[in-house]
Amino acid sequence: MRTVAVVIGTRPEAIKMAPIVWALKRDARFRPVLISTGQHREMLDDTLAAFDLRADIDLQIMRPRQTLTQTTYRALRELEAPMTELRPDAVLVHGDTATTVAGAISGFHHHVPVIHVEAGLRSGFLCSPFPEEGNRRLVAQISALHLAPTPGNKANLLREGIAEESIAVTGNTVIDALRWACGKADGYGDPALADLDEDPRRVILASAHRRDAWPNLPQIAQAFADIADEPDVRVVVPLHRNPAVREAMLPKIGGHPNITVVDPLPYLNFCRLMMRADIVLSDSSGAQEEGPALGKPTLVISNVSERSEAVAAGTARLVGTGYDGIVRETLRILRDEQAYREMATVAEAYGDGRATERCLAAIAHFFGYGPPPTPFGASGGDAVELAATTPAA
Repeated sequence: MRTVAVVIGTRPEAIKMAPIVWALKRDARFRPVLISTGQHREMLDDTLAAFDLRADIDLQIMRPRQTLTQTTYRALRELEAPMTELRPDAVLVHGDTATTVAGAISGFHHHVPVIHVEAGLRSGFLCSPFPEEGNRRLVAQISALHLAPTPGNKANLLREGIAEESIAVTGNTVIDALRWACGKADGYGDPALADLDEDPRRVILASAHRRDAWPNLPQIAQAFADIADEPDVRVVVPLHRNPAVREAMLPKIGGHPNITVVDPLPYLNFCRLMMRADIVLSDSSGAQEEGPALGKPTLVISNVSERSEAVAAGTARLVGTGYDGIVRETLRILRDEQAYREMATVAEAYGDGRATERCLAAIAHFFGYGPPPTPFGASGGDAVELAATTPAA
């Protein structure tokens, strides 16, 4: 039996790794050990609970207002003991966070193969998104197996010299999690949203929190407020708990009659909110994948995207991080029914609900247990290679 250390720390990591953890638990060939850094303390615990999971080892690294360097340093330091004691056969990390980097370096330092889930995403700009793009590139260099969601992600890795035989194209497990979660919540998880199903207004699910957007948060918040002035529109903002985000946005959106500000919702309730929404307006990486999968027109608050597949498919659009682009593009699809319908189509750009199955097969193949998985997208459309894009004019 192979021991696999699964290192997570944030809510998105919990969502996207939970299906893999359960697949490993159900497979007699593997013994997964779930290690949490606690990088997203409360949001992480709630999300794991939604999947009926608990961390086997909780490192509890977070301190109030600690810097990115301090977060990475504490995660790496606290991983030393469990890595030494467990002596795992592989370390599984996901995506592009400080936890991802620390988990990968810890595995590398202990001569343990690193398996990178959601590998190969690239914006083409080292500092956008920051620090995610740099983190991904760092982890790619020390990973032994790359689980790339799409053919385009694989192409990115090949361009960087990663050996083709070390890459498996799996689809993204966020779609597996989303399909499992939709319809499971009885409500929205916040009393402020108790009337949402009876509210006849169009609902915009809006959020912004990414570190590289922080300088623009006041004007992003002002854009949310002015969009909410549109007739028959209700804007719902699940506001990130980071004090820097709250201090920048609440003065603009707090108290607006057509904006409902809530704390981050539990995962199952958030999925229900996405299903209720008419438009998703967000800088969240998960929203860029989940919105198109649900057929929701998705406006991405960013100037570049490392997830360009949905943009290419026409179900997502970059609107930039400035006030003008956000307001213009949102009002355009609110006021133009044809433009709305053109974007409101379900896209399987990121997965078909079988990513977990492919990830498990790829891990098993890595250990010599079976054949490699059939790649996601192999029988479908052409690969979409990521490239720098700009907001729609």
